[in-house]
Amino acid sequence: MRSRFLAAVAVALALPFAAGGALAQSWPDKPVHILVPAPAGSSLDVLARAIGDKLREKYGQPFIVENKPAAGGTVATAEVARAPADGSVMLLGFNGPLATGPLITKVPYDVKKDLAPVIITSSQPNVLAVNAALPIKSVAELVAWSKANPGKLNFASVGNGSSSHLNAELLKSMAGMDAVHVPFNGSPPAVLSVVQGDTQMIFAVMQPLQAQIQAGKLRAIAVTTPKRFPLLPDLPAIAETYPGFEALAWNGLVVPAATPPAVVAKINADVGAVLRDPEIVKKMNGFGFDLVGGTPADFGALIQSEADRWTPIVKKLGIKAD
Repeated sequence: MRSRFLAAVAVALALPFAAGGALAQSWPDKPVHILVPAPAGSSLDVLARAIGDKLREKYGQPFIVENKPAAGGTVATAEVARAPADGSVMLLGFNGPLATGPLITKVPYDVKKDLAPVIITSSQPNVLAVNAALPIKSVAELVAWSKANPGKLNFASVGNGSSSHLNAELLKSMAGMDAVHVPFNGSPPAVLSVVQGDTQMIFAVMQPLQAQIQAGKLRAIAVTTPKRFPLLPDLPAIAETYPGFEALAWNGLVVPAATPPAVVAKINADVGAVLRDPEIVKKMNGFGFDLVGGTPADFGALIQSEADRWTPIVKKLGIKAD
């Protein structure tokens, strides 16, 4: 009797793993939706479409990129948290909705309970850029201008709690600089506001800034890495002026928490192969992306470490959603 009972328990315990393995073998057996919490044309959108195109070529299934930039990315993140846990819906997210946004505003999901990390796709510095009409060519000149023109410096960001937002708050604190935060839903409208002079500065990744810098409408003056970034060697690090300043923008894929580990592992392997593809590496390096990869555990550790790092800074500076 006992042996039959133990055998039945073993079978019951094995069923979910067997089902997960079967699901992984068949994935993707229907269209896959990649939700992007940023507008079309943003750096995140470019990366998502590059990954989706390669996976579509491999499997012959549609990989559909859906842009949902509302509420600093939390709307798209919440949708993925509630989606079917079969690998058919995933989020290509960033610091804000996955690590730092929940520190300053209430979100309709729990990152640890509702989402499973899959893979870090990329890491890159934010670039500090200003409207080119301003007489500012360095971080020191930016700080001096802000102090000489009180109440006139507004900074755009790609959303509340994003690295774009928190990088500026950190610089304000370290430099004793006064500046007003103006959040946008994604990089295209935020960058446009600086180009038009409605705001005067922005922290953003290079891709959405590049064309405006080349057109002479924006001026890039620094990067947020502790040392100069190899892909942008001509830009000084902010830490050269304010030692200890360090911040990265990063992106990665997450799926609903109940997604079988075997499915997560397959997506991780497939996307990891895309991130090593020489064609994709060259293309994304041109936009300032450093493609990363790694295990789901690596991404989970990054999310947690970023939340841990910024929690005391957010509390100390009293940063709130605008």
